[in-house]
Amino acid sequence: MKTLKTLCSLFIIGMMCACQPAETAPKIEKKDVGIQLYSVRDNINKDFPGTIKAVGEVGYTDIEAANYSDGKFYNLSPEEFKKAIEAAGMRVLSSHTGKSLESTNPDSVKWDDIWAWWDQCIAAHKVAGMKYIVTPSMPTPGTLAGLKTYCDYYNKIGEKCKAQGLKFGYHNHAFEFNKIEGKTMYDYMVENTDPNLVFFQMDVYWVVRGGQSPVDYFEKYPGRFELLHIKDNKELGQSGMVGFDAIFNNIEKSGAKHIIVEVEKYNFPPVESIKRSLDYLLACPLVKKNYDTVAQ
Repeated sequence: MKTLKTLCSLFIIGMMCACQPAETAPKIEKKDVGIQLYSVRDNINKDFPGTIKAVGEVGYTDIEAANYSDGKFYNLSPEEFKKAIEAAGMRVLSSHTGKSLESTNPDSVKWDDIWAWWDQCIAAHKVAGMKYIVTPSMPTPGTLAGLKTYCDYYNKIGEKCKAQGLKFGYHNHAFEFNKIEGKTMYDYMVENTDPNLVFFQMDVYWVVRGGQSPVDYFEKYPGRFELLHIKDNKELGQSGMVGFDAIFNNIEKSGAKHIIVEVEKYNFPPVESIKRSLDYLLACPLVKKNYDTVAQ
């Protein structure tokens, strides 16, 4: 029989939990919660200043970018981007970006081009004030040898980031919980990357969609998940699919220092949707004010 912990982490419908929908629980003090700007992608593409201002007014404290390209963020220089975020009362925290390899055969990769791209990318992120660079996805290699090529690649990126005072991580979807040559892809990646160079940004919703328990992974690989994407099918707490109580009761095992909301689908306009998601976390007594023990 599955443990209560695992059941809470999977598909729970109708359970009365400490983290209730925002409209049924009182608000509490402000908490450090980030927002992945992909959550307001339609708005931000039309009106960057107005959208960033609205996100700050909702109450988010940190942002994770999703639009880095050629040294710029949302068509702004790193300096301009940082200034805009801070003017809205938030901090620049992290960014989703990456570059896939043209081949999983390391002898066929144009490494000079790859590292030139990363050198520019890391430099831009450093100027923008980023703490983390996160690769949001990857192609699925056909063999473990090909996956090992990517693990070695990620270790090297992590080494480059560390040299510049940044950290490098990988963000999952559901496909990483499929098997390659009998080995779960995600497990292989965690086990074959250096914890001093590569962390994992667990997207708790996609772990559940992959048929797994976030808490089980916290226990299996403690300390490897420095950033968490807190996500539901739409607004947080609306689906009953993700056992947020179990996640927040066991979050210390994960090694998380920051929680970041991402909303991909909506029941409401984007700004209202991210507001309801933040209210859900503010109202939940299991969610701490701050998960980073280092003074900010």
